Amino acid sequence: MQPLPAPCPADLIPDATGIDAFNAAYKAAKRQQTVFVAVERQGHHWTVKADTITAPQHTVDDTVYHAVRTAVIRLIRSRQILPDSSPGPVYIVLYDIANEQRARELAAALHAALYADLEPLARAVPETLT
Repeated sequence: MQPLPAPCPADLIPDATGIDAFNAAYKAAKRQQTVFVAVERQGHHWTVKADTITAPQHTVDDTVYHAVRTAVIRLIRSRQILPDSSPGPVYIVLYDIANEQRARELAAALHAALYADLEPLARAVPETLT
């Protein structure tokens, strides 16, 4: 598996549907010491997962954590994800996204945010969403 660029464009976000695909994507991120990000099909919906444990040197500052948390709250309030989704700071999961395209958009925006580029997250989850 090729290293993911940071930020990672939506079309390069790995599909981690199934245990083998998830394990391969997670192990690749861990081996490359990069932030793990993936989409996963769950029934008729999609999930976004991100994990900074795979990048031990990586830190998430308060500004980034606050932006991610705020985006997750907006997505929950607008009913685009389930309330049991998690805003991190180490592990982030967004459950029940309607389609793959939106899941990839959110995954790419989240990945960019975790690398301190908050603009894609602001575009993907605008203040007017709630």
